[in-house]
Amino acid sequence: MAGDSTRSVPFAFKLAAGLLLFVLTFFVAMTLGAAHTTPKEVWLAIMTDRPGENLSVLREIRLPREIAAVFIGAALAVSGSVMQGMTRNPLADPGLLGLTAGANAALAFTLALVPSANYFWITVACFIGAAAGSLLVAGIGAAKKGGFSPLRIVLAGSAVSAFLYALADGIGLAFKISKDVSMWTAGGIIGTSWEQLQVIIPFVSAGVLIAMALSRQLTILSLSEDIAVGLGQKTGAVKAALFVVTVLLAGASVALVGNLTFLGLMIPHIVRAVVGTDYRFVVPMSAVSGATFMLLADTLARTINAPYETPLAAIVAVAGLPFFLYIMRRGGKAIK
Repeated sequence: MAGDSTRSVPFAFKLAAGLLLFVLTFFVAMTLGAAHTTPKEVWLAIMTDRPGENLSVLREIRLPREIAAVFIGAALAVSGSVMQGMTRNPLADPGLLGLTAGANAALAFTLALVPSANYFWITVACFIGAAAGSLLVAGIGAAKKGGFSPLRIVLAGSAVSAFLYALADGIGLAFKISKDVSMWTAGGIIGTSWEQLQVIIPFVSAGVLIAMALSRQLTILSLSEDIAVGLGQKTGAVKAALFVVTVLLAGASVALVGNLTFLGLMIPHIVRAVVGTDYRFVVPMSAVSGATFMLLADTLARTINAPYETPLAAIVAVAGLPFFLYIMRRGGKAIK
């Protein structure tokens, strides 16, 4: 019955409703904050170049921050949906590939060896570290005969992540930079600049577009690899392309905001309950829903204890941890 009700409403209407909610959430996120602003000022800040103290705050501080929330939320949600479809593992999350741990280790190395590095180079280093961590997991997971199985990739991800986190902690202690590493890994988009967005947005945009282009193949792959092979799908090439997508999306996200767990796990489950299991619908809806969720989470982080910041990672974890426990209680079964 759930599947029938899911199909009863055309996807176009569901996507339109999701986009409307996204636009409203973005407008609310731009309006609320420690600095008191009005909806009119938000409109003027976005649509005009009129001078003014509040308008400058909106343009130079709040607008890049909320744009970062949009792209990071979309990236993590799409990355999670790709991971869950590719591995057929409902507990899969971008952290499964060692992305977060790799970025964490790269950050520690950069702060220790190049303490004068600015945020741009730290971001680049974290992106490279995230990609390297995921490649290491993929290499170990596919080393044994039998290839890239869901179970093997989970075990490889756990082992590599534990090693990389320990390595980052060791570097932090040895070079007395543990505090700096911890502040970054707390997760957050405070202080995001336009220059950082210029680096991150192309990676995220490319990843989402590729994921959408491969959504049909991902749907077939999520059902059964034997079915995919029987239909003539080149599963090796598809998995490689999807792996690149995950690196682009989650790697860029982790490089900018640090550790944000559970978002990539939670959003795809919610989306599949609304639009079904066809990834031609899951991927775009995940992008919209992930962006909306991050805007809401960042708004709460800025307002519930204003003028002080509540860690964004804590807001996401409060929502995501009960969801994770619920999935575990279901025996790891996906929500449909």
